[in-house]
Amino acid sequence: MLIQLLAATETHAEAHVSPLLVGSVIFGIFLLLMFSTIAFRSVGHRHPAVEEHADPHRQHPNKHDHGQGVRH
Repeated sequence: MLIQLLAATETHAEAHVSPLLVGSVIFGIFLLLMFSTIAFRSVGHRHPAVEEHADPHRQHPNKHDHGQGVRH
């Protein structure tokens, strides 16, 4: 009964905008994201890298550094 009632009330709705307009808006959003990614790609290279010191009081030490973190 409920399925028949839902099927009877279902109507076909036309889209208010062209599919080309929707596609171009999505393409523009992706271009904006791409340009913002390109603009900030060198942010990590502005300063020289600082070596991480080995902290003996660390709760969970890095067991995968193979001795690179320990400096004597």
